[in-house]
Amino acid sequence: MSRSLLLLIVILVILVGGLILLSSRDTEKPVTTVEKVIPLDNLTN
Repeated sequence: MSRSLLLLIVILVILVGGLILLSSRDTEKPVTTVEKVIPLDNLTN
């Protein structure tokens, strides 16, 4: 097996492993609802 082919296989394994690691991370944040009181004075023009 040539050295360049072995290097290519190692780089591909590292890239695929990195993609799997990044895709398995939990990056979603829970949804927080924000309720604000809106004064009715601003609505009547």
